[in-house]
Amino acid sequence: MDNISKEERSRVMAAVKQKDTKPEMKVRSFLHKHGLRYRLHDNKLPGKPDLVFPRFRTVLFIHGCFWHGHPDEQCKLARIPKSNVKFWKDKIRANRQRDDRNIKLLQDLGWNVVVIWECQLCNNAALDGLVFQIRSAPTLRDKDQKRSSAEEQP
Repeated sequence: MDNISKEERSRVMAAVKQKDTKPEMKVRSFLHKHGLRYRLHDNKLPGKPDLVFPRFRTVLFIHGCFWHGHPDEQCKLARIPKSNVKFWKDKIRANRQRDDRNIKLLQDLGWNVVVIWECQLCNNAALDGLVFQIRSAPTLRDKDQKRSSAEEQP
């Protein structure tokens, strides 16, 4: 049972930010300090990824563990609230299905998709790994060279 009124709950939920959140700002700041440049929330791509690295043909989603239903059972941020359990389970299941659909569409378009979870941001090793993962993705130049060499072969 909720301990605040329906109107108050609605006001609180409407104030939840959807972009420029603390986890996003932390990742953006870290990646910028490491020399990576990106575009934000490209609405031309499926799922409007949080960060887009066109040079590396890579997109990054920074998922909040609660809203996107982090599947790790050890994650304390992904707990279902005690009230309206069915609503929250359906909501989070729908969010996960939407995320899976968008990731598939992006991969079909040739993008490398990286997801980092909010609970992983406490660990700088995860952020270092993220920098490595983005930088090791094949660049557009690499893909163009592969394509042109494949076309030259009889």
